[in-house]
Amino acid sequence: MNFNDYKYERVEIEPVKKQFHELIEKFKNSSTVDGQCKYMNEIISLRNHIDTMTTLVSIRHSIDTTDKFYDEENEYCDEINPILFGFVTDFYKALTTSKFRAELEKKYGKFLFNLAECSLKTFNENIIPDLQEENKLSSKYDKLIASAKILFDGEERNLSQMVPYTQSKDRNIRKNAAKKVAEFFAENRDEFDNIYDSLVKVRTEIAKKLGFKNFVELAYARLSRLEYNPEMVASYRKQVYDNIVPLHSELRNRQAKRLGLDKLNFYDEPIKFNSGNANPHGEPEWILNHGKTMYHELSKETDEFFTFMTENNLLDLLSKKGKMSGGYCTYIPNYKSPFIFANFNGTAHDVDVLTHEAGHAFQVYESRKYEIPEYLWPSYEACEIHSMSMEFLTWPWMNLFFENDTDKYKFIHLSEALLFIPYGVTVDEFQHWVYENPEVTPEERRKKWIETEKKYLPTRNYGEIEELKEGIFWFRQGHIFGSPFYYIDYTLAQVCAFQFWIKSRENREKAWEKYLHLCRLGGSKPFLELLKEVDLKNPFIDGTIASIIPEIRKFLDNIDDMKL
Repeated sequence: MNFNDYKYERVEIEPVKKQFHELIEKFKNSSTVDGQCKYMNEIISLRNHIDTMTTLVSIRHSIDTTDKFYDEENEYCDEINPILFGFVTDFYKALTTSKFRAELEKKYGKFLFNLAECSLKTFNENIIPDLQEENKLSSKYDKLIASAKILFDGEERNLSQMVPYTQSKDRNIRKNAAKKVAEFFAENRDEFDNIYDSLVKVRTEIAKKLGFKNFVELAYARLSRLEYNPEMVASYRKQVYDNIVPLHSELRNRQAKRLGLDKLNFYDEPIKFNSGNANPHGEPEWILNHGKTMYHELSKETDEFFTFMTENNLLDLLSKKGKMSGGYCTYIPNYKSPFIFANFNGTAHDVDVLTHEAGHAFQVYESRKYEIPEYLWPSYEACEIHSMSMEFLTWPWMNLFFENDTDKYKFIHLSEALLFIPYGVTVDEFQHWVYENPEVTPEERRKKWIETEKKYLPTRNYGEIEELKEGIFWFRQGHIFGSPFYYIDYTLAQVCAFQFWIKSRENREKAWEKYLHLCRLGGSKPFLELLKEVDLKNPFIDGTIASIIPEIRKFLDNIDDMKL
């Protein structure tokens, strides 16, 4: 069934409230475990219907933020989602106090109950108005980002459409493009500051109402981080500082040498070679057709998956006016359909979408077998293993897209994956400081960003882009606004993806079997247990990062990048 034919109907609160209440009461009053399982299935069916409708709104709103109908429905969902979460919380209370808990744990696994108990800590009815405000502020940020209208090269462009210009071989073009993008954020500085300041305040208020010391503790609970804490994350960031930051500086200096520059400025960072970056050698339809070939040849599982995605119009890839920026993968339960959203812009990013977001989509496609919604996806840091590892597992097919620039692409891809990690921990350390000091001013936050950036990205130099010297670069990082603390997850997953890259170079078939097994486990286990299942080293253990650096360095050093 084509995505365009997926039917949307508004979720009306009162009937849904009545249904939840009746089903939960029947669940609690069941005299047998089979009876509880029956009503649990009906509750799951109701949850799937609700998730399907709210997800359709989210997708269609992000495709066109100017669509009046879905804009209003999105605002409506911002209002009702906290109330709906309250209904799920009521179910969790009944589930965790069930007289048949032992039997239910045997059937569904103990991890479901651990997740439910963790979730119960993050909600009570008193915070519904605060959650509604949090949702509204996040949507306000998304609309502000989507509103960018930058006049450049004779046309009005959004942020995604500016990316190719920021990667131009012509230094003046990329400098001017970077400045124009920075000017958008500078011109809207007060609005970005106000949105974020309001988010910090409302999140801190929610945390206090729930009995947490600060929002950091609540954020970890929201993200179902059951196995690790902020202290372990701080120790992990130190591993990054000790092992990757020095190599990060080496790679930036190597880049400056390739470009023939005495000093690498911020606007030079996106261009890797004077001959230009490795961009795909065709238009979007050409890229998609090669994607079909790639997934057909990779495995029978990926062939089935990608055929399903393309035949049912479950990819929205082209950048256009009014479309939200960025990319994501989501899942529509009643149609058992993953959905990929992206903004193609003629750069390697277009191919990365077909590997990164398709990695997410493939995982949830493979874990659709789970009856309960909690096991469809793992927590974020595990989710990102699927996406980042798929980027590497598809390397043998990169010649389809990049042809004679394939070596250039691989060099850029591997080095950029490593270069990303210090930026990722910059975002994380910044967020910890923000929510540990919620009373600071927006100006103090911007100064802290600059300070943290200098620690992990010592070579970054904004040059003539004066606007960015005011500490506003982080405004463009949507996760900071909409998904607080969901960013260190990318770096943890990258460390795991590097391990899959190493394994695939040693034994490709065995690496794929491990990857497929990881995808099929879905969210049935917590992060560290998933790693054990597929023989991946724990990133939190000192020495893990140091163990992967030699193989990466060896690959990069064996490429004569001066000739690419």
